[in-house]
Amino acid sequence: MYRRDFLNFAAVSPAALGFGGVDFLKKPMYRACVIGDTGHGNYGHSQHLLWTLHPRVKVVGLADPDPKGRQEHAAECGSDNTYADFREMLAREKPDLVAVGPRWTVNHRDYVIACAEVGAHGIIEKPLAVDMAEADQMLEATAGRNLKWAISFNQAASPILQHARKAVMEDGLIGEVLEIRARGKEDRRAGAEDMVVLGCHLFDIMISFLGPPLWCSSSISEGEHPASVEDIREATESLGPIVGNRIQATFGFQGAINGYFSSQKNSHGNQGRWGLDIYGTQGMVTIRTNHVARAAWLPDPSWATGKNRPAWRPLPGAPIVEPGSSEVWYYAPIVTDLIEAIEMDREPQTSLADGRAALEMTQAVFESHIQDGQPVRFPLSQRGHPLKRWGKS
Repeated sequence: MYRRDFLNFAAVSPAALGFGGVDFLKKPMYRACVIGDTGHGNYGHSQHLLWTLHPRVKVVGLADPDPKGRQEHAAECGSDNTYADFREMLAREKPDLVAVGPRWTVNHRDYVIACAEVGAHGIIEKPLAVDMAEADQMLEATAGRNLKWAISFNQAASPILQHARKAVMEDGLIGEVLEIRARGKEDRRAGAEDMVVLGCHLFDIMISFLGPPLWCSSSISEGEHPASVEDIREATESLGPIVGNRIQATFGFQGAINGYFSSQKNSHGNQGRWGLDIYGTQGMVTIRTNHVARAAWLPDPSWATGKNRPAWRPLPGAPIVEPGSSEVWYYAPIVTDLIEAIEMDREPQTSLADGRAALEMTQAVFESHIQDGQPVRFPLSQRGHPLKRWGKS
């Protein structure tokens, strides 16, 4: 399952990435644009700065309907040309690359399809789309033109996470894997919105360890009662409909391994539990996610610590990751990999397909709940949003 092979963050430098010397000078430069929307999804985690991470990319245009936001973000990423309308920018600049920054998903499909129409590759902020139908259209538009698009799953690019995956799935660090448990961030968005916005990171990590899920069974509550049609609401960000402030979901993977996801509104918040725990016959590995993943190893089949029991240890041979100077330094491997994917004609390590797979797990949670918790199988046969048709049949 060790499907990703990003460059080590510690090695991200012009020399280490082959940015210097005669060979670098022979390689093409790329003209890039940025799409943002101040006040309506903004620029994710500074997605407008992604292209500054690669010396062979020059930002030539930035589009943002908000005049102040447009001016400020263009100055930060070094773009002389600005536009109120992203379609006008794409038509005039005809970029090689585009960064789609807004974290609100309501316009993601339109952004990507417009970029595909001018032949641009790019990177998009997560989550990918509102529903599977939109995600399918985005992949069809880009794949049909052999365009390479990555999604900003910064956790996926972490060398710590890659090392943990190899140690667990290839080297047998904790023996046979029995289950994975993931928990959302459980901030003010706890429950469904937490799952949509941040659960996609955890679902992507599950898939990277275990492969695609086979089925999902879920239970969603609103307070003390099972969530109903009357509880459907729009998320605080424009992400499509959501329901529930308590999510309990089980996913079945190959090898009879189950993965679990929970997010629940509570009075104390997450207290650092956002991440995954991987349980095996010879111990467990814990991964905590934020801008940079952290991982530890418990070499005990009882999964217990305490008196006369083993304590948590660093993963054997884990790389040392030094933070970079840029606030988006942890995206550098994704940007570099995208350029390589274009030039080698291969898929990026974190592709739109990965974004769609994580989104499908989110949609399956809603789908199973409206079917009274019955398991639903992947791929989902219904591609529209489950909550938009709930109660209409």
